[in-house]
Amino acid sequence: MSEMHSVAVIGLGSMGMGVAKSCIRAGFDVYGIDLSDAARQALADAGAKGTSHQCTDFAAQLDAVIVLVVNAKQVKSVLFDSGLAVRLKAGTPVMVCATISADDAKAIEAGLAQYDLRMLDAPVSGGAVKAASGDLTVMASGEAGVFDQLEPVLNAVAARVYNVGPEIGKGSTVKIIHQLLAGVHIAVGAEAMAMAARADIPLDMMYDVVTNAAGNSWMFENRMKHVVEGDYTPTSMVDIFVKDLGLVADSAKAMHFPLPLASTALNMFTEASNAGFGKEDDSAVIKIFSGIELPKKER
Repeated sequence: MSEMHSVAVIGLGSMGMGVAKSCIRAGFDVYGIDLSDAARQALADAGAKGTSHQCTDFAAQLDAVIVLVVNAKQVKSVLFDSGLAVRLKAGTPVMVCATISADDAKAIEAGLAQYDLRMLDAPVSGGAVKAASGDLTVMASGEAGVFDQLEPVLNAVAARVYNVGPEIGKGSTVKIIHQLLAGVHIAVGAEAMAMAARADIPLDMMYDVVTNAAGNSWMFENRMKHVVEGDYTPTSMVDIFVKDLGLVADSAKAMHFPLPLASTALNMFTEASNAGFGKEDDSAVIKIFSGIELPKKER
């Protein structure tokens, strides 16, 4: 296992911030990269070695890079368009944690290989809470040597690391299949709660029944609580599931595989986004149902 001292986290959103702070707690010199002044200041206050809005500022000092941006376009931008890849030391492992397609993961690996850089295709799950506590689930693929290099980082940020194998793209595929379930669970939870609202069943009672009975799921319990509280402050936005379920659909199309439930869920999230709820919490997909009264946030 190679020495690992300094780590850059690119993307200090709810997940990236938690990952960066977990790395600080583990004793790494952490450099945070984000366009947000507030995010950079928050990480500096937490003990970061340095922060910047420029991806290249700390390149020479880095032993590893963790990329936690939204999509493949942003991954390619921060690694290649910024000039970061050409400035990193040869052999530096790059842990790409965005939810992207298998084809994009392979293209990014090929781009990194031109600079003698190594990639771990390592999407994550667990949300902001588990990111903050260092208890993420990582579903990763890549060469065994890259797993070895990144073992100290993985130990710092994750409770579980699944090695999906050496082929880049397999980690991303596992995450995409996971997002199929996550998106469908939110959509069907919203449908059930909307039906309860139409039937004049108090939503707090309906929520309590489901979370203590066989119909519960982690997504129902977590997201429908937001509906009961009338609080759509985003932890993960509607538009994230438009993207992720779009990746599910594209992947299934390439396999000639039918997705009756995921396709319906994608249509629901797309409708919610088009209605103006795209930047709200993904539980706001319930707002596509007309003729129902939803709880309002207490002031």
